Amino acid sequence: MLASSIPPSLLLLFLLPPPPSHPADVIVTSDPVVWWVEEHGAPLAHLVLEAGHLYVGGVDHLYQLTSDLEVMSHVRTGPHLDSPDCLPPIVPQECPSATPTHNHNKLLLVEAGQGAGPGSLIVCGSLFQGICDKRRLSNISELLYQTSNPVDTQYVAANDPRVSTVAVVITTENKQEGGGASGVLHLMLVGRGYTSKGPGDIPPITTRRLSPVPPLRRAFSQEEELGKLVVGSYSEYNNHFVKAVAHNNHVYFLFSRRDMWHKKEYRTYASRLCSSDRSFYSYVEVPLMCSGYNLAQGAGLGSHAGEPALFIVMAAGQASTPVATNRSALCVYGMAELDAMLRRAQEVCYTEGGRGSGGQEEAYIEYAVSSKCLKLPKNSLSEYPCGGEHTPNPIASTVPLQATPTFTSTTQLTAVTTATEAGHTIAFLGDGEGRLHKVLVRSDWSGDLYGSVSVDSGSVIRADLLLDENQQHVYVLTNRRLSKVPVSTCERQTDCQSCLSVRDPYCGWCVLEGRCSRKHQCRRHMQPNHWLWSFEPTNQCVIVQSLRPANQSKDEQTQVTLSVDQLPALTEAESLSCVFGLLPPQPAVITATTITCQSPAPELLPPMPTGSDHMILPVSLMFGHVTIATGNMTFYDCGAVSRLNQSSQCLACLISVWRCNWCPLDQLCTHNHSCANQHIILYQRESSGPTSCPLVFALQSSALVPLGLTTTVALRGRNLDVYTDEAPYVCVVQIEGVQINLPAAVEKQPDNTHTFTCSPHQFQYAVSQLQYSSDVYLRRGERRIDVSPGLRLQLYDCSAGQSDCSQCRAVPEEYGCVWCSGSPIPSCVYNQSCTSVPADTCPPPQITQVRPVSGPLEGGILVTITGSNLGMRYQDVVGGVTVAGVQCPPQPERYQISTRVVCELQSSGKQREGPVLVTVGTTPPGKSQQIFTYQDPQLLDLVPDKGPVSGGTRLTIRGRQLLTGQRSDLSAFLGPQPCYIVEEVTDSELVCQTGPSNQTKEVKLRVLFGKAEKTITKVTFRYLDNPVITDASPAESFYEGGRVIMVTGKNLGVVQQPIISVWVEPLEVQRVKRRRRLALLTAKQLVFNSTMRTVSEPCSVLSSSQMTCPTPKVTPEVKVKGVWFQLDNVRVHFETIKGKSFTYYPNPELFPLNREAPDVPYRFKPGGVIAVEGLDLTRAISRQEVTARLGDQECDVKTLDNTHLYCEPPEIQPMSVEDSNELPSLQVFMGNLRVDLGLVQYDSDSVSVVPLAAQIGLGAGAAVIILSVLVIILMYRRKSKQALRDYKKVLLQLETLEINVGDQCRKEFTDLMTEMMDLSSDVGGPGLPLLDYRTYAERVFFPGQQVAPLSRQLDLPESRRQTVEQGLQQLNNLLNNRLFLTRFIHTLEAQQGFSQRDRGYVASLLTIALHDKLEYFTEVMKSLLQDLVQQYVAKNPKLMLRRTETVVEKMLTNWMSICLYSFLKEVAGEPLFMLYRAIKYQVDKGPVDSVTGKAKRTLNDSHLLREDIEYCSMTLMVLVKNGVEVQPCPVKVLDTDTITQVKDKILDQVYRGAPFTQRPAADSLDLEWRSGQAGHLTLSDDDVTAVVQGRWKRVNTLQHYKVPDGATVALIPRSQSSGGVNQVFQTGEKTPMLEGEEEEGLRLWHLVKSSEDPEIPKHRKSSMRERERAKAIPEIYLTRLLSMKGTLQKFVDDVFVAILSTKRPPPIAVRFFFDFLDDMAEKHGIDDPETVHIWKTNSLPLRFWVNILKNPQFVLDVQVTDSIDAILSVIAQTFIDSCTTSEHKVGRDSPVNKLLYAREIPRYKQLVERYYSDIHSAASGCYQEMNSTLTELSGSFASEMNSVVALHELYKYINKYYDQIIMSLEEDASGQKMQLAYRLQQVAALVENKTQEILVL
Repeated sequence: MLASSIPPSLLLLFLLPPPPSHPADVIVTSDPVVWWVEEHGAPLAHLVLEAGHLYVGGVDHLYQLTSDLEVMSHVRTGPHLDSPDCLPPIVPQECPSATPTHNHNKLLLVEAGQGAGPGSLIVCGSLFQGICDKRRLSNISELLYQTSNPVDTQYVAANDPRVSTVAVVITTENKQEGGGASGVLHLMLVGRGYTSKGPGDIPPITTRRLSPVPPLRRAFSQEEELGKLVVGSYSEYNNHFVKAVAHNNHVYFLFSRRDMWHKKEYRTYASRLCSSDRSFYSYVEVPLMCSGYNLAQGAGLGSHAGEPALFIVMAAGQASTPVATNRSALCVYGMAELDAMLRRAQEVCYTEGGRGSGGQEEAYIEYAVSSKCLKLPKNSLSEYPCGGEHTPNPIASTVPLQATPTFTSTTQLTAVTTATEAGHTIAFLGDGEGRLHKVLVRSDWSGDLYGSVSVDSGSVIRADLLLDENQQHVYVLTNRRLSKVPVSTCERQTDCQSCLSVRDPYCGWCVLEGRCSRKHQCRRHMQPNHWLWSFEPTNQCVIVQSLRPANQSKDEQTQVTLSVDQLPALTEAESLSCVFGLLPPQPAVITATTITCQSPAPELLPPMPTGSDHMILPVSLMFGHVTIATGNMTFYDCGAVSRLNQSSQCLACLISVWRCNWCPLDQLCTHNHSCANQHIILYQRESSGPTSCPLVFALQSSALVPLGLTTTVALRGRNLDVYTDEAPYVCVVQIEGVQINLPAAVEKQPDNTHTFTCSPHQFQYAVSQLQYSSDVYLRRGERRIDVSPGLRLQLYDCSAGQSDCSQCRAVPEEYGCVWCSGSPIPSCVYNQSCTSVPADTCPPPQITQVRPVSGPLEGGILVTITGSNLGMRYQDVVGGVTVAGVQCPPQPERYQISTRVVCELQSSGKQREGPVLVTVGTTPPGKSQQIFTYQDPQLLDLVPDKGPVSGGTRLTIRGRQLLTGQRSDLSAFLGPQPCYIVEEVTDSELVCQTGPSNQTKEVKLRVLFGKAEKTITKVTFRYLDNPVITDASPAESFYEGGRVIMVTGKNLGVVQQPIISVWVEPLEVQRVKRRRRLALLTAKQLVFNSTMRTVSEPCSVLSSSQMTCPTPKVTPEVKVKGVWFQLDNVRVHFETIKGKSFTYYPNPELFPLNREAPDVPYRFKPGGVIAVEGLDLTRAISRQEVTARLGDQECDVKTLDNTHLYCEPPEIQPMSVEDSNELPSLQVFMGNLRVDLGLVQYDSDSVSVVPLAAQIGLGAGAAVIILSVLVIILMYRRKSKQALRDYKKVLLQLETLEINVGDQCRKEFTDLMTEMMDLSSDVGGPGLPLLDYRTYAERVFFPGQQVAPLSRQLDLPESRRQTVEQGLQQLNNLLNNRLFLTRFIHTLEAQQGFSQRDRGYVASLLTIALHDKLEYFTEVMKSLLQDLVQQYVAKNPKLMLRRTETVVEKMLTNWMSICLYSFLKEVAGEPLFMLYRAIKYQVDKGPVDSVTGKAKRTLNDSHLLREDIEYCSMTLMVLVKNGVEVQPCPVKVLDTDTITQVKDKILDQVYRGAPFTQRPAADSLDLEWRSGQAGHLTLSDDDVTAVVQGRWKRVNTLQHYKVPDGATVALIPRSQSSGGVNQVFQTGEKTPMLEGEEEEGLRLWHLVKSSEDPEIPKHRKSSMRERERAKAIPEIYLTRLLSMKGTLQKFVDDVFVAILSTKRPPPIAVRFFFDFLDDMAEKHGIDDPETVHIWKTNSLPLRFWVNILKNPQFVLDVQVTDSIDAILSVIAQTFIDSCTTSEHKVGRDSPVNKLLYAREIPRYKQLVERYYSDIHSAASGCYQEMNSTLTELSGSFASEMNSVVALHELYKYINKYYDQIIMSLEEDASGQKMQLAYRLQQVAALVENKTQEILVL
């Protein structure tokens, strides 16, 4: 049924289709059980029932409906222009962020009318900061109140659809204002969660005025005298409200939030207020516990056992988050117990200081307000039950109220309402899948689920679950539907049994009314046995226990007695009746528990069913028209008994279960005790009854009658004297449906029996079988005489099926069959039919086939002999069968008469052969034509001799005479395990496949040939451990295949034939599946079906730990579904090896050498390289796998990148391999892919054949033209191609150099990895020196500052401290107002004196101040970023976020740092630390100049120590005190190390597991060299022994002191008295002594003297260094850099991959912010992907990660020296280059640092692009997850932030620009409404003690 949209009058046209321009507004359908109406406005949110009308609030829609779900009125409430950042009314010019916004219904309540006046409907939405209006209840389209210009005190509901709001309307006495005529005041108490946008200072619970509204007051306003819950921190106490109810002069709120007092876990709380308490003095709350279910989802106030109770559906939270899981429960709390717990908390806090009797804390002051529990007089609570000004508040109990789950569910429960039925409590529960559950709550609080109804499948049931006024139906609200569900379906049960079996507490069987009803609907429910409750398992329906008689003849009428239990009592005037079947009722007489009725008259009974001798009629006990109980009575028909048994009517009658008698002369079966016309009757009850029947009881002649021979049949009868008439007897034989009547002669015998001889007859039948059974009986006149059951003639035919003599003679003798050989064809006939003498003996046996024709010497196999005349029975051949002269005992169960003998071959003892003989009796034996051979099979060899325990190995067994016996006689075993024969067996070879074994072991091979068991001497098969694959790489290939996958693992050598298989499916099937949206496309596992096929390639095993597999070729027309390795019986899927699936890519493209003219040879100048262009060359192959051949020689592939291949051909042109062409062609081989790129012709200086004179003439003639053209062409081409040639050449040189240093790199890398192994075991645990969050935040927020605000204290006199802190708290509240904060930031940025450093400082101070409100911080940051985007879009969007020039950009840096701390801790920290350690280890292995900071081992050419310094490594034995023992510890140092460098290395080794800040400083220790007993020498960098040459003074080294290798040293605390210049400088300092460090006119040097002239000004020195750096660096130094790069490459890769990998989900903050940037680009119409790429790069990699890479000390507690910093700068620059979109090309003049990573940067670029792409393609919508994460971070780290100092520092900026900020706030209209300037002046008054200023204001 359809109803059109507004106006409602159109609903009358529901039979007509709606007009196309109007969408269907309401769809009403009905179901026998559930009625529902579908409405616009999904998700529908609230439902109210008032005076029979329903009110529904949803998104942009409001409905009024009747109780039968008919729409009465419909109002649209949105969308409207709005923004949560702006205050209403919305003016587009003042609110640029305003957009058309949906209005989510947040509150829907009914306010009672004043006196007898009509009430109103209160409607609050999410628009315009949550304002409310009032509508008329009778017609919601009529507005009663709506504010056009709301003020901030009228903001009621949360402006965020996801934040909950609840409310309750109360009526209280109007004390203040008289209340008008009624003297009452209508108030609304509202609970709402915290919203990060809009006004941030609305308390969680407020009181709002409804009516009356006196002058100067506003409806819904939050007035000071009405009360509110004061909260210290709004975001910290972010209550998620679930329900608000009024009960017994109190208002209760139910909500969940983080427990701020104890474990910081989320809990559910119930709080209470006195209804009359306008100051919230009485506020008290208590946590609710329910067995781990901690998050309330819905609640309702009901009653249980006559007492009020709170019914709550609670869910278990996900870890420590407010996210509910599907595990949920119904928990019930008695209101009396709840009130008692709340009163106890009040009493303890009033009178005991919050402490219980045991001293433990039972109550405390919550919500961070300045109050505390007191010790007031004991009667304080009774005197002030609702508190007072002197009582502490708000109070919270630490002791929870416990409950046990009444009902649990694995689907999230979302709603609850309750009803009471007949004293029982029933709970109706809604869930998240659209089901309504019905639960009976028992008196012990346990629950029984007795039914569930699917209301709206898959849709969440909303919390407003309502019962109608008659408690008959439940109104259920889901996303789009309002449904009306009956509380029970009792009326649908039509009989007592179904009513009781439904087990519904509402239902019971009303006996005398005959219906299933509710208890109160049954008139006599108070009397016993009248209403039977369905939920009581002992209740049973009224039933007929017995019925007498249970059966009677249909021809008689009797009294019937029914015995009935639990019969309900009747009045004297009431009676019962009996109804038989559908016949009229009979009156019933009741006597105690028995009831007597008259059975129906015979003529009234229905006819007897066909084919039956009885019928069963139901007997119903009726009360009026109501059936009380039913029994069954049987009526039988004796006449039908005889009619249904024609062959023996008398017998059937007398042995029937019914009471029947037989009249023989009348041939009548009757229930009567006399016959109609005579006195002869046979009674059933007499013992001789059945034996008195006239009967043919036997055959006088043989029952066997041969065919084709005239035979006389004779019958015997008894009890035939009863027949006195002269009627003749006739024998009747029935053959194949034809009756043969044979006259019979009668002869009476002395024993009163009669013999009947039938006339002779020749019987025939057409069926070809030995025997046929036919009926025979006797007839006297028309009367058929009974025949004994089973009396039949057996006709037989000797010739049927007896094909030879033995078969004929095997027929039993009584048949008289003989083998008659005299007739034309010998055959089997009846003996009297044979015209000649029958054969006494049969011919000799004939053998036609013997199988098998060979067998083992030991025998044991079965030999099958087929033929004819092989005996008449098994005994004939016993002992008569020989095979090759050896007896072969026949098997009785397999013997077939005359045609088959199966015997078991016996042992022969030796090899022999001969025929098979079968002897039967005295006849000559039958002899086979086939020769049987006894063989002795031999096993010679077994290949292979090992295999995996999983089986699957194909064993080849070689031998002789293996084809002995039949295939079925052969079986092979490996120990006890079978080896399955899989191929045809030949005489010399047998193949079997091994089965699985339960353990690794050696087993013998056994082959059984029958009983013969053969083995191979000294050869065993070894079951070995299954192969295991630990790694397989690479993980990609192209379609052509042939790429070699290197597989490593264990036990690969045991595999016989490893195979790599690819499972593919045609794309057509994929498209069909996609159209059908089949689940196969998203399933992770592989599902085999007929459309898929596999392609495979064999693998090559190199060793037990390695094998290679070429990838199979697949076509582009298929989709690869899976790749696996088949290792005999072991299948290993590729994705299970390393968690990564195998990928097939399209084939790489290689373009011909001459793309313009492919047929023209490519001209090549010897000495260069051939450049081949292509696409995707490195996507699925590496350079090492590519080969190129030019003719018959190799073209050495030097470089391969994604678009180019460079190969170096031979110096001399190779020969062609093709006869058709003399020039060689260049062919490139990539796996199976072979590409011919065209012919190549070398350029050569050949001798000209043109005469010299001609050459001169031609040259002179064309000189001018050619010269001018050449100049132009050369200038252009040189410019365009020079860069490309340089790029190729540089890349080639670099690769050659890297290859040359490859061995050195590998050796260095091996040493480094050995060193790092010890470190790896510590990393991840305490060995990873991560900074705590506070230190991390200090270093990131305030880089370079000595004392960050986090470490300072508020420096104030004690007299001012409290006032200032109060002012700072008010400033904190102001910062929580978004309008103030944004105006504050914009005003500061507009000031000229507000420097870039100030911007960063203010941003970090704001970060600290708002750290406990990160969700709000994020929203403000987003808002400011939107403004920033707007600015840059108008200029150049690519420049956005490039630098940190604004406050918001630094806020973004800090935000990323906060959100990514856990990622650093869990993911990136470890590889970063490993990189740092690897760098430090490598740097320390070579000399480092302590003065200049240059090192031999570095990546930075400007920090490269270029001079060849001779040094040697040495080991010092350092004495380390370990407890009481002193142990030597070896430490590796260099002889060129300074003493401070040695001390640093010793400290690194001794304290290798300790963070840097926990180690002693090197300058606090002295190094002491110890030799012998008393030889102690203190070493230092500078002492009297230092060498001075001219103006240069050298720093002392170990070499200077001549300390030998293995010397013993010790670090001792530096003596206080020792002064001098022992420690002139530290290598740990950030800046080494490069610039003129002088000491008394001397210059220090360590390894090299600085080449700079001290007289040159410093600004010129730097330019000279730049020129020096720009010079071409010699190859020897580049080799050093490359060697260092190669050694560190793995660690650099690990860091980059950890940062940019999407194998694990990227941090939620990154996904969230990238989504935001995508949205901004879309909003501003930026479709250039490069711009968005730049934004993302500037916001994450360049803003955060580069900072961390360059400064690992921000994250790790380590020391970064200058030499390490120089290397990290190169790595960070590489990371920067990898994130840029511009093409990275290098040339001769490129910096060496860029040259180093020129080859890796394209790979890193792909990593970055894939990272961005994967995040973009992933499903968005992580807003909720981000908010949960921010809430978690706020709670986790907020306590570590020194927010008071940060606020004080911020105030200094406010003070500095005070006038400008005040002016800005006063200019803003919204700021004026919120009195922001005034509030800031209050802050200034408190902080600066300017009380007089505020008074003036």
